[in-house]
Amino acid sequence: MKTLFIPAKSNVDIRLTRSALAKLPKKRFGLVTTIQHLHKLQDVQKQLKDSVLVGQILGCNVLKTEKAKVDAFLFVGTGEFHPLNLARHTEKPVWTWNPVSKVLKQISKSETTKFKKKMQGLLNRFLHAETIGVLVSLKPGQFNLRLARDFIKHSKKNCYLFLCDNVVPAEFENFPFIDFWVNTACPRLIEDSDQMINIDDLISQGLFKASGKQSVIWKTMV
Repeated sequence: MKTLFIPAKSNVDIRLTRSALAKLPKKRFGLVTTIQHLHKLQDVQKQLKDSVLVGQILGCNVLKTEKAKVDAFLFVGTGEFHPLNLARHTEKPVWTWNPVSKVLKQISKSETTKFKKKMQGLLNRFLHAETIGVLVSLKPGQFNLRLARDFIKHSKKNCYLFLCDNVVPAEFENFPFIDFWVNTACPRLIEDSDQMINIDDLISQGLFKASGKQSVIWKTMV
C-alpha cells in the first residue's frame, strides 16, 4: 500500500514579542524548530540579526546542531523533550519560545541534570539486564525491523522481538520475564516509562555503531 505523507504546517505567528526579545541575552543563537514551524523560522531569524538558521530537529536526532557555530540555541515550538535533548547533547544554553502560549524560558541546569540522570539510569538498567524486549512499531515512519534484527543478532543478551501497532508501556507488566526494553520507535515513548531506552541513545553512548538504519558494530559489553 502506498503512503502519502503530508506535513501539517502551523499557521501560528512564531515571531517573538518585544518583551521576549528584550529578555534574550546578546548571544549568537542557533535557531531550531519542528517541522510544523519550519516554514516560518526565517521570520525569527529576521528578528535576531546575528542568528544562524540551523533548521529542523527531532527528539531523537539533534546531530545537525553539533556543527553549528553558535553560543546558544533558541528552540521554537511546544513541549520540552526536544530542547532538553538538545541541551543534553550540545551542553550549550538552550532557550525555548512557545509561539502558542507566548512564553520564553531558558532550560535550567537542574532540568538538564535531571534529564541526564534519568538517561544514565536507563542506560545502567539496560547494561545490567539479561533479557531484553526489542520493540518495533508497525506505524509508517517508525518501522525499524532491520535495526531491531541487527540488535538481536549482535547482542550477547537474551532478546525477544515484539512487533506492535501501538507501544503501550502499561502492557510491559504482562511480560515479567523481560528485564528491560529497547525502543526502536518514537523516542518520546520513554517519557511514559522508566523500563525502556531508545536505541538512538545506545548509539550516542558509543555502545552501538550504525550507518543509517543498518547497524555495524556492537561492543562486547552489550
